Parts: sequence; structure tokens; C-alpha cells
Amino acid sequence: MDIPKIVAEIDKLDNVWAYPYLSLCTEGGSTEIKEKHEEFKFDRVLVAACTPKTHQPVFHAILTEMGLPPRYLEFVNIREHCSFVHQAPEVREKATLKAIELIRAGIARAKLLEDVPTKTVPVEPAALVVGGGIAGLSTAIDLGDAGYKVYLVEKNTTIGGRMSQLDRTFPTDDCSI
Repeated sequence: MDIPKIVAEIDKLDNVWAYPYLSLCTEGGSTEIKEKHEEFKFDRVLVAACTPKTHQPVFHAILTEMGLPPRYLEFVNIREHCSFVHQAPEVREKATLKAIELIRAGIARAKLLEDVPTKTVPVEPAALVVGGGIAGLSTAIDLGDAGYKVYLVEKNTTIGGRMSQLDRTFPTDDCSI
């Protein structure tokens, strides 16, 4: 991929500022984002880099430190979706164009991001187990032993499921009733 070409194309968009930085997820990258925020006063952050799975918490923390809601972060994974899968010389130009389009789509999405307040509510440590067969009974016992209040629901008038149809159980040959 041609990073300077990508930056130049994205920089042409209205109200968008783009710059290359090798490792934004490092302490230096964090400082760079904060400094650019002071300079440009942007209200959304789009990271066009690698997978959000490993680095999203890092950027959420950066946005929080800048006073922006963490939900104002958008990720575009151009590493795995463009540069890794399109390494052959004959497709590098197409990978660059694909990255540009993915980033444009990410920018369009970032403009629509809203802060959704997080509400913490108390939760009762309880579980509902549906089915009073051997699996349901075993699950209910395990959850009860783990300290959960267990609600067991069975559609039939008796519990045990198919166990009541068996005469003996393996390997002890005990009576199943």
C-alpha cells in the first residue's frame, strides 16, 4: 500500500485531518493524538491501522483522557483487510484504493457516532435453567454450588427427563429411578 497516497486522498476531505504514524497504540502515539487534539479540537477519532480487537481499549483510554466519549472512536482495519491480503506487487495499487474506500466509509460512520450513556444496575446472582432432565439438573446443581440462586423450569410434572425411562444406569448398573 502507498501510505502517502492514502493520507493525501483522505486529507482532501472536508473537516478531516489525516496523518501517518507508525504505532499509534504506543505511548508516543497516545501523546501525538492528544497533542493533535489540542491543536485541531477534533471530536471524533478514526484509526486506520490494525485490528481493533487488541488495541481498542488503548484508544478508548486515550479518548477518555482527552475528555471525549470512548464511543467516538472508529476503527478501520487496513492492515488485515488490505496490506496483509494484497501483498503481491500487481495488486498493491488496488490495495491502496481499497484502503482509501474503507477509510472513507469509516469517516462516514464516525460522523454518525453518538455517545450512549452507560448505566450500571445491580444484578441479582441468579440463573434460570430450562429443562429438568439430567443436563438441566446437573447444571442447576453446579450453579447452586457456585452460589447462584437457581430457578428450574420443567414442562412435565416430574423431573429427570429420559432418566425415568431407564431401568439401570451405566457404569454402576444402579437403578435409575
